[in-house]
Amino acid sequence: MTPVLAEFIGTAVMLLLGTGVCANVSLARTKGNSAGWIVVIVTWAMAVFTGVVIAGPYSGAHLNPSVTLAFAATGQFPWSDVPGYVLAQMLGGAAGALATWLFYRPHFDLEENPDTIRGVFCTAPAVRNPASNLLSEIIATFVLIFTVFYITEGHLASTEGNVPIGLGSVGALPVALVILVIGGALGGTTGYSLNPARDLSPRIVHALVPIRHKGGSDWRYAWIASVGPLLGALLAAGVQVMIRS
Repeated sequence: MTPVLAEFIGTAVMLLLGTGVCANVSLARTKGNSAGWIVVIVTWAMAVFTGVVIAGPYSGAHLNPSVTLAFAATGQFPWSDVPGYVLAQMLGGAAGALATWLFYRPHFDLEENPDTIRGVFCTAPAVRNPASNLLSEIIATFVLIFTVFYITEGHLASTEGNVPIGLGSVGALPVALVILVIGGALGGTTGYSLNPARDLSPRIVHALVPIRHKGGSDWRYAWIASVGPLLGALLAAGVQVMIRS
């Protein structure tokens, strides 16, 4: 396992589970149809947890170009590694969305609402207002990135010699909880993209795969779901640098 491969696999699994819950809750004749927003945000949080568990030991589990950009901007990650990480994340996002399409293909064929089909792959605003939608993504991503800066590596202390004992996969839980609270508190306006690999890559998959009644991919909105998170990440990085200086 290399860092770049870990980013690809971790992001792919995260997107399979994340877009998978969107499919399960919204597509026609699934067992989870109409399960609701709580199921979506909890499962997305656990999808992030799963991706972090896989990639964490090898790459630090960025799984998101916004995270990679923020760490590079604060000097905590080498700029030379940014292209490889971002490419792996974007390809992983596409692979995960493609796997969801294959998994739920019979249900996609039964679904007649193009907005529902597109909603499995990518985000959309509840109220279309570009300035407000962009601000939503900036603020939500700022909260994510700024909090990530303060997540420390968890460990327990041994009673013999005060030797630190790692918490292993449990250390991925704080990130999942941050995603959960963002979804519950700030996700209702845009669907909280937070991540170009979560929105842009699956949106491209939506545009390419054959789905009956799928309609357009809403490219007018796509830039907000990708640029907003990047701006939010840079804002969080800037505040972090000021605090440290």
